[in-house]
Amino acid sequence: MITASIPDFREAARRRLPPFLFEYIDGGSYAEQTMAANVADLGAIALRQRVLKNVAELDPSVSLFGQDIAMPVVLAPVGLAGLNARRGECQAVRAAERAGLPFTLSTLAACSVEEVARTATRPFWFQLYMLQDRGFMRDMIARAKAAGCRVLVFTVDLTVAGGRYRDYHSGLNAPPGWRSSLRRTLQGVNHPRWAWDVGIRGRPHSIGNLAPVLGKKSGIEDFFGWVSANFDPSISWKDIDFVRESWDGPLIIKGILDPDDAREAAAVGADGLVVSNHGGRQLDGVWSSARALPRIVDAVGDRMTVLADGGVRSGLDVLRMLALGAKGVMIGRPWAWALGAAGEAGVAKMLQIVEAELRVAMALTGVTSLGAVDRSILEPTSA
Repeated sequence: MITASIPDFREAARRRLPPFLFEYIDGGSYAEQTMAANVADLGAIALRQRVLKNVAELDPSVSLFGQDIAMPVVLAPVGLAGLNARRGECQAVRAAERAGLPFTLSTLAACSVEEVARTATRPFWFQLYMLQDRGFMRDMIARAKAAGCRVLVFTVDLTVAGGRYRDYHSGLNAPPGWRSSLRRTLQGVNHPRWAWDVGIRGRPHSIGNLAPVLGKKSGIEDFFGWVSANFDPSISWKDIDFVRESWDGPLIIKGILDPDDAREAAAVGADGLVVSNHGGRQLDGVWSSARALPRIVDAVGDRMTVLADGGVRSGLDVLRMLALGAKGVMIGRPWAWALGAAGEAGVAKMLQIVEAELRVAMALTGVTSLGAVDRSILEPTSA
């Protein structure tokens, strides 16, 4: 199958992966209205075409949190993504490094922070949740520091779990028992390339960072059971102090949609935030990231670095997010689809496509560097 765009990687992943894994990546919460709005609202923003601007020399590079990167794109944390290809997060970090971009490892990754650190040649980012098991959190931060992680991305919109109906239908999060296990096994058998690459050659299977708390229990039911038991709905802004006790590097708060919350993030001393609705996987019916972004930039953009995720499906979308005020963009599903479609080579090609699209968008809006990007490159009636 020809993969010339991010939607092509999605289709290739759909064919190659067992349904319980593909639907986990692809799905959102409840009616998936917010997930759809992330894509639709961003795509509806019209770029303002400008010509005869001498765009022979284009520079899409930026600096984020003291790190020079090739373009304003960061691979977002994606739980279980490493099950889409053999030792998947290790393949993804190699692709990100080749592209000159940061990779963010999820707490709920298939590969541990130590395994990814052995693969990486440069510092990567790490993502953490606020969990009831504070001892695990302290240990996890210590492990991330020991692995040389540069930035901590602290996700705050998962104090309770949104209802992801596709995961019930696919068998991923169905009631535990032999029937659910058999159903997933049969799905794997019916996708033999994945079964050989991941199911057999990808052993040992575990949720790497959770190994100290799960022990020998490494099944899907064990994973979801531990995670569900450790959501902490009691957290508040004062709990950021707990994170700061152990982490002294750049801290990003991920999951901000409201300007008042953005101001709180600035007040507690966060270095950055991610305007995000968790890819439409938590509270359905909230604003899309593109719609929420300008208000948040207006509120705190002069005090902290604002990133955004949700709905980015091309390099044109990257430029749209930057024009709305973001300094950089996180992409999650696109790299997980590309990984599922073709492993490291798929992620590398997807990033090449995004950069090529971004360069075209820059050239035809008349900007040669990203420092010149603002809302003036958008048609006023669409932004």
